[in-house]
Amino acid sequence: MRIDADNLHYRDLNQRIREALAAGEKSLELVNVNGQRYIGDGLQGADVEIVIKGVPGNDLGAFMDGPTMRVLGNAQDAVANTMNAGRIIIEGHAGDVLGYGMRGGELFVRGRVGYRVGIHMKAYRGRRPVLVAGGTAGDFLSEYMAGGLLIILGLDRRRGEPLVGDWCATGMHGGEVFVRGEVEPWRVASQFAGVRGAEESEKEGLRPHIEAFSDAFGLSADDILSDGFIRIAAISHRPYGAKYAA
Repeated sequence: MRIDADNLHYRDLNQRIREALAAGEKSLELVNVNGQRYIGDGLQGADVEIVIKGVPGNDLGAFMDGPTMRVLGNAQDAVANTMNAGRIIIEGHAGDVLGYGMRGGELFVRGRVGYRVGIHMKAYRGRRPVLVAGGTAGDFLSEYMAGGLLIILGLDRRRGEPLVGDWCATGMHGGEVFVRGEVEPWRVASQFAGVRGAEESEKEGLRPHIEAFSDAFGLSADDILSDGFIRIAAISHRPYGAKYAA
């Protein structure tokens, strides 16, 4: 089913989406999307697929629990906010605060991502959220991260562009970050996280996620995995404990 979002207020667009799904539609195509917020928020059903042509606004897929969404372009901030399950695929770049509090599911971004990606990401009731960015990431990557998996691939990186920004892993107390290539040690908040080269067994553990990402965008997982990765992980599960305990 095709829904034309041209000049639709975000409330009207989301109401049409919900009405279509309630009527039994399982496949939706949204065209002329131009900044409408909250698309797919709270939707359920692993058999639901939504294709978005245009640029969705903030909180795409927030609290989503099962559907698959594909954006044929860029996306704004807070994609997959507190998402429980499902898959979101962004063919372009995406903004800040991606995966905030994400508790499950997968978010794949082909291009660059902004600041505070993976903030408060967490593992939840046996679920492990996965966020893969094909490009580079901005400042405060994995800030306060408590669980899950973040992968930064640095594909198509511009000359002189860092793989990750400054203050990476600030307040991090769980989960793992893997970056393809080298990261300057001063970019990582060393009082919260340690950095080392990824072992071959760890790289193989990434393979299912990188294969899924590569399948989504027509890339070669073997080519991506042929390069070195570093692993960033928390030093303590209570990073601020000493500040509040005698």
